[in-house]
Amino acid sequence: MERRILGGTGMSVSEFALGTMMLGAMGNPDHDESVRIIHTAMDAGVNFIDTADVYSDGESETIVGKALKGRRDDVVLATKFSMPMGPDANQRGGSRKWIMRAVEGSLRRLGTDYIDLYQMHRWDPVTELDETLSALSDLVGAGKVRAFGGSLLHAEQIVETQWAAERGRHHRFRSEQPQYNILLRGIENDVLPTARRHRMGVLTFGPLGSGWLSGRADPLAGHRNAGIGAQLFDQSDPGNRAKAEAVAALARVADEAGLPMPHLATAFVRAHPAVTSVLIGPRTPEHLDGLLSGADVVLGDDVLDRIDAIVPPGTDLNPSDRMFVPSALDDKRSRRIAH
Repeated sequence: MERRILGGTGMSVSEFALGTMMLGAMGNPDHDESVRIIHTAMDAGVNFIDTADVYSDGESETIVGKALKGRRDDVVLATKFSMPMGPDANQRGGSRKWIMRAVEGSLRRLGTDYIDLYQMHRWDPVTELDETLSALSDLVGAGKVRAFGGSLLHAEQIVETQWAAERGRHHRFRSEQPQYNILLRGIENDVLPTARRHRMGVLTFGPLGSGWLSGRADPLAGHRNAGIGAQLFDQSDPGNRAKAEAVAALARVADEAGLPMPHLATAFVRAHPAVTSVLIGPRTPEHLDGLLSGADVVLGDDVLDRIDAIVPPGTDLNPSDRMFVPSALDDKRSRRIAH
């Protein structure tokens, strides 16, 4: 499997990274099978593993720790902090108090004494950025973290982190983890070029668009098209209808190129020059095998041009698919004066 350098860190990582959100109670509760999934990915050349403290309330990190016993130095290990890990307001965010506590919990569950990439899972609007950067820089100095980065940052937030690091003489964010796929291309306008300009590694997630690009004969059928996931496929939503039309056209492109749809989807993401690795998040060994078999697929300009004609560059077919609404818009108090 091909490798790329993660931004300016010097760390060499595989073009596919293994996301472990679905390993544990959120997806596959079988620890032994989950460990086998991780080992299979590693044996196939994947050396970049991503998890988070919040995945299955720490269970995913525990599974990863089991899988890496005796093989820790073979991988670049990434995890995340800042999402709520309990009812207390101090069990979340980017404060020094929580970061120092969160990292110790992750290190314990992962069974390691260092994390290669420690990522702020969500932007913290209430903690001063200098406070967060200072705490993370201290972790680098202590050897507990090699580098740190963000997830779902907007372009202006990326710039703000770089500026604050320079002003405060802190270590800076070295990576960004955005959602990106053929149907959700809005970050091509700003996030990807901004990250590239600041020499940040980019670890994308969601290449299959929550199942839309899975290649199933009916993308509206499947385990995600139920419960709270049903809204992702609700055909009363104009954005979802546009996605359905695009998927039908993309299926023809994939068929004429002789590719399964998931291989077209993951190769498309890898083709962007700002992208370092694309996260694949299998729930079963079969899911993993199907995705790994497309690791060497490279799309020609003709195929990429056809994709652009179906979903124009920089376009989000359904803006509601964006996972993070800035607090400046989400909280009415930040945009309305109370009367």
